[in-house]
Amino acid sequence: MLAVLLKLTINNTLSTTEKIILGIDPGTTIMGFGLIKVLGKKMHFLQLNELQLSKYDDHYVRLRHIFERTIELIDTFHPDEIAIEAPFFGKNVQSMLKLGRAQGVAMAAGLSRQVPITEYSPKKIKMAITGNGNASKEQVAKMLQSTLGLKELPKNLDSTDGLAAAVCHFYNQGRVEVGKSYSGWAAFVKQNEKRIVPPTPGGGDKA
Repeated sequence: MLAVLLKLTINNTLSTTEKIILGIDPGTTIMGFGLIKVLGKKMHFLQLNELQLSKYDDHYVRLRHIFERTIELIDTFHPDEIAIEAPFFGKNVQSMLKLGRAQGVAMAAGLSRQVPITEYSPKKIKMAITGNGNASKEQVAKMLQSTLGLKELPKNLDSTDGLAAAVCHFYNQGRVEVGKSYSGWAAFVKQNEKRIVPPTPGGGDKA
């Protein structure tokens, strides 16, 4: 009898659980983002959009806009959790550095508002959405359209990557092992000691 009551209590809790997940793909030319609302075991589409950054020549200006838009999204929609796509590690060191910075400022914005963040690799996101870790953007976008009932897809499919991160996070909830999670700046620093570069005595970056 006790086991039955406990099961009913858990099921009722799940059915009334409500949260908003913000997904972000912090690219250097386009920042894709999407929001979903979770009601119990179901998800509902809220918004899908992008921030165009290519019109800004200065890389640091782009970073500022990523930070400001992320803060704006948090203050407007009050997400309970953020899912962010990790940078893809390619051969171009400069591109990797810029992608890492873009991800870093988006994460800093979330951490400054005390929103828990989970980081997912592009392969893990594709696997969660389509069942294929090597799926194309078109395949991911079509699956999102079918799953969430989207009337149409944006012309630039890069903007769907943020939404894919949010949906991936929803699918992975309750699993023991998901992505890298950070509940605050201290947690981020502790788990990424090798990624934090201490300032030099005279200021600026290390050579």
